[in-house]
Amino acid sequence: KILVKRLKEKGFKVRTLDFPQYYKTFFGRMAGRYLKGEFGGVSEVGPYLASVLYAADRWQAKEEMGEWLKQGRIIISNRYVSANQIHQAAKIRNKKEKEKFLRWLDELEFKVFKIPRPDIVLYLYVPYKIGQKLVDKKGYREYIGKKKKDIHEVSREHLKRAEKQGLELTQKYKNWTKVNCVHNNKILPRKVIAEKVWEIVRKILK
Repeated sequence: KILVKRLKEKGFKVRTLDFPQYYKTFFGRMAGRYLKGEFGGVSEVGPYLASVLYAADRWQAKEEMGEWLKQGRIIISNRYVSANQIHQAAKIRNKKEKEKFLRWLDELEFKVFKIPRPDIVLYLYVPYKIGQKLVDKKGYREYIGKKKKDIHEVSREHLKRAEKQGLELTQKYKNWTKVNCVHNNKILPRKVIAEKVWEIVRKILK
């Protein structure tokens, strides 16, 4: 919200999106059912099948995104393809198989569904142990019902692997930037994080 406000103050036209679109699209609702555990636990649902749900949800927003880009608007998305690249690739332990999956995922998202490729990915880094404390503070989420955590959040092993995967991707892809959101095991103030984000975004807007 701070970034959006700042961009608008600078005269940029901005639109925002949140993925998955749990309450808006067919596939967003399916992603919610997956996270609720209706199709099995995190280790029981393969990365390929799970990825299709999320990718198809983004595909359902493709026309809207295309129109915004034609109008010269900046799109800021809270989660995007990067979420699949982190959480689903984290399910794969073999390095070669993981690389194979990431290539397949790139084809699925950008060539089959043809959604816009992001100019920049900001990886807001919070160690999973601290992240768990933030999850514990979350309120009721309709898509998982009475459960306090989804199938990703309930598995410490998955979160540990997802953290490692996210950090690896910041080294692998040039358009990924790690934003450290923690100091001395405490979450930094929002304004401090927002300033870090702005310094990165400002450079690509020049």
